[in-house]
Amino acid sequence: MKEIISTEKAPGAIGPYSQAVKVSGMLFCSGQIPIDPATGEFVPGGVADQTEQVFKNLVAVLEAGGASLDDVVKTSVFLASMGDFAAMNDVYGKYFDTNKPARSTVQAAGLPKGALVEIDCIAVV
Repeated sequence: MKEIISTEKAPGAIGPYSQAVKVSGMLFCSGQIPIDPATGEFVPGGVADQTEQVFKNLVAVLEAGGASLDDVVKTSVFLASMGDFAAMNDVYGKYFDTNKPARSTVQAAGLPKGALVEIDCIAVV
């Protein structure tokens, strides 16, 4: 049985999709961009600041689905520019210092609302 996960502690979906879906002990989290859910606006700053907010949003969605970053088995990172890889990776490493999930990182031609970074993940619940 599929369960739709939603929380006000992360930005609401800006299209016809769910923040996350839980099925068969797995939690599939949609990509998060650096929107502060309190303001509905992007956080100020560069890719490091945006990556921090993305992780805050992912943590909120994971928690709403009964999981944490420790349960993440796969992430996908989308960057507006691979030139931002090192700055994103520094922040990413703080969140996954011991529990290192599988990861893909790609440069995207464009991200929603002009974001510099977007990250989605899959977790075991």
